[in-house]
Amino acid sequence: MPRTDIDWAKLGFGFSDVNCHIRYVWKDGAWGEPQMVKDPYITMHIGASCLHYGQECFEGMKAFRQKDGKVVIFRPDENAKRMYRTAQRCVMPPVPVEMFIDAAERLVRANEEFVPPYGTGGSLYLRPLLIGTGPQIGVAPAKEYTFIMMCMPVGAYYKGGIKPVRAVILDNWDRAAPHGMGDVKVGGNYAASLFAHEKAKHDGWPVELYLDAKTHTYVEEFSTSNFLGIKADGTYVTPDSCSVLPSVTNMSLKQCAADLGWKVECRPVPYEEIKEFVEVAACGTAVVVTPVWEITRGEEVIKISEPDSVGPHLQKLYDTVQGIQYGVLPDAHGWCHEVKI
Repeated sequence: MPRTDIDWAKLGFGFSDVNCHIRYVWKDGAWGEPQMVKDPYITMHIGASCLHYGQECFEGMKAFRQKDGKVVIFRPDENAKRMYRTAQRCVMPPVPVEMFIDAAERLVRANEEFVPPYGTGGSLYLRPLLIGTGPQIGVAPAKEYTFIMMCMPVGAYYKGGIKPVRAVILDNWDRAAPHGMGDVKVGGNYAASLFAHEKAKHDGWPVELYLDAKTHTYVEEFSTSNFLGIKADGTYVTPDSCSVLPSVTNMSLKQCAADLGWKVECRPVPYEEIKEFVEVAACGTAVVVTPVWEITRGEEVIKISEPDSVGPHLQKLYDTVQGIQYGVLPDAHGWCHEVKI
């Protein structure tokens, strides 16, 4: 059962201590046995390849306590497959999908009391991390790696329902280059966006939107989330680009849109097409969808909707995904992976 000494209604989205995290070490060509570790610190060699050559990748997913009391993880197989692809791209030993899901189950069981009660809007956030911990001073892959999965309870990202935000396009910065690593979840992509992200926030925009690095004429994605737009006829549009991270949330939303009978288009999205959307959102694990009511680029301001208005399509998509996650709506596609407590 959930702990009684936590004020679940006041949970934010940030790190907090739990019972333990789970850790594996890869060396001599094989993954070792799992270890449950209480200490939230890791000791590694000062020559570790993750520190010098960026050999690291991570994921983000959530576990939910459903209406009937079950505890489920939302689509861990897709996060596992994405981390597998990222590891291959970074020349790291991939974590087998079965091992990844088993680690998630072990972690959730060991920290079940931190899964927020149903009805609070909270969840248990899981952060898998794969890093090169072996020393490597010449430019080459390490010979030792550590796979960690940590967790922490988080509250609803937006208290009282989703809230629209403003966005900005800053043409002086790019998130990822064509044929670079924008399609895998590595820390370097986020490091590349930090300066622009902090500048945007300082100037009054909560999020920045990136265009393609080659021509700055096509929409790619927001700093931390995929882009989606809704046309007047209900068509769901999202960019197709080799520099965009394949979002598990976006994948789920596209399927929900198709299930609702809406047309779904994954294709290049010209910047000028933004003006044709009646609803725009950033979509990701933390909040599912964040409506964007206005986008600024230099002197041009594109107003999409009213600042306090959440479009009916975005609200429907949000309610559908949340309904499946919390067990209120049928899980027709088997996305909720139950953890036997």
